[in-house]
Amino acid sequence: MTTDALKSALTKVMKGEVSDDEGARRRASRDTSLFTRTPSLVVYPKNAADVSAAVKEVARARSAGAEVSLTARAAGTDMSGGPLTTSVVISFTEHMNHMGTVEPGTRMSKLSAGYAVCEPGVLYRDFEKATLAKNLILPSYPASRELAAMGGIVGNDSGGERTLAYGKTARYVEELEVVLSDGSLATFKSLTPEEVEDKKKLQTLEGTIYRDMDALLSKNAALIEAHRPKVSKNAAGYALWDIRDERTGATNLAKLITGSQGTLALWHHARLGLVTPKEHRAMLVIFLNDLAILPEIVARVLKENPESFESYDDHTFSLAVKFMPQMLAQMGFTKAARLGVSFIPEAFMVATGGVPKLILMAEFAEATIEEADRRATAARAALADLNLQTKIEKNEKESEKYWIVRRESFNLLRKNMHGLHTAPFIDDFVVPPASYPEFLPKLDALLAKYSTHFIYTIAGHIGNGNFHIIPLMDISNPENRQVVLDLAPEVYRLVISVGGTTTGEHNDGIVRTPYLPMLYGNEMIALFAQTKNIFDPQNIFNPGKKVGGTFDDIKRDMITENT
Repeated sequence: MTTDALKSALTKVMKGEVSDDEGARRRASRDTSLFTRTPSLVVYPKNAADVSAAVKEVARARSAGAEVSLTARAAGTDMSGGPLTTSVVISFTEHMNHMGTVEPGTRMSKLSAGYAVCEPGVLYRDFEKATLAKNLILPSYPASRELAAMGGIVGNDSGGERTLAYGKTARYVEELEVVLSDGSLATFKSLTPEEVEDKKKLQTLEGTIYRDMDALLSKNAALIEAHRPKVSKNAAGYALWDIRDERTGATNLAKLITGSQGTLALWHHARLGLVTPKEHRAMLVIFLNDLAILPEIVARVLKENPESFESYDDHTFSLAVKFMPQMLAQMGFTKAARLGVSFIPEAFMVATGGVPKLILMAEFAEATIEEADRRATAARAALADLNLQTKIEKNEKESEKYWIVRRESFNLLRKNMHGLHTAPFIDDFVVPPASYPEFLPKLDALLAKYSTHFIYTIAGHIGNGNFHIIPLMDISNPENRQVVLDLAPEVYRLVISVGGTTTGEHNDGIVRTPYLPMLYGNEMIALFAQTKNIFDPQNIFNPGKKVGGTFDDIKRDMITENT
């Protein structure tokens, strides 16, 4: 089938637009990853009926032998190449961007204090504005909260700075209304064993999914449990271990769709649990030079239950001071002046060579500032015998500068290192905190081995071992592009050797799908392939992500220009 013929067929069955415009295709050809794939068409559905119609049309074309597929896209902030395709992009932000009900008090889970319903094209900043109006929040928001949309947050099972206390997005996904790969509609939510048996009687694709997934989970329960990641965050592969609640016997396939990067079904409405945010925060800041005691610090601080426990390294610290004028220029004069003054001690550290190897930020949230300060003080007291340089910030205006550096490290590099390109390819691994003394020196040695090819910063969720390393390099240099293929397997072998996982929240996409066999082994890879086939036997949805992606995909689609 030609592109023109497919465009004509889709235009006839959809109310939304179908575009082969070069500008639209170019905009959909990139996310924030290292890759580019230019789609043949971009479609903009107006509602679930449009999504269903598009899926049915692509399924018909696929059945007739056409090499076509559908890949979901929201805000395009993905760092793994997840929303990229050379076939058809289905873009949700243009029309399917509406908030539904935000309701406090009514909940499906003990975790939540209310819920919200939304479409995938809703930007998180608009979602949060609506929920905060009811004094509620989705606590798993990512660092890209000002740019990201809910489609990607659910599709990647995103997490961020509050994940330590609250968990990732999957924890809050209560219900997803989806379009299946034959264009039929289904709602995935928590079902009792009796309700699952009723679903299995359906003579539809939904019934087949429940029958086959129930059999897969039952037959392979021991294998799945044995391969459950032993770290607190994971976005690699399909979360087969999260579908059944062993305590209640309930099954919720929405937990599987969450984090599946649009490879199993396309969701059009989500019901998400919300929590009531705590109003006051105190931060314990720790300046660390001896990495050997890092696990002990983490263990002691975690006993005081911080809401977040973040970190950034000396590279990030020094770059933040170097580019402070550019960073402050983005803010209003009054705020910039206040923050500029507050950074004087940090500038002195850099000038005198007193930059610590790591800056740790443990933030404690409570209903009153007195209680938050009490807990921060208790955490500080627990570290007293380690003779560390620490400080407590009771005023959120004072702690703001640390958050700005932590959140802006990626943008600081991207915006200010001209002629270099951000290269997220080892950007999101997770290791057990107990492994830090062994792991971090070995990681440092690996990065030093390739240090002539890039500069980098390390920031992360130190409380649960999730590190973000985003090198900057001249991507137009073929030797540097080869580093992406040479360094990543070395880093991931090290990560796996200490019991870690390749991605905690950024997901697999193009860049990490080929490493799934290294992480899980062939038996689990076969289960992932079975899962994909159960939901999507024609391989219509986002092929090559999670299942079937290769190193040749990385080589072929990596960008070759510094943009």
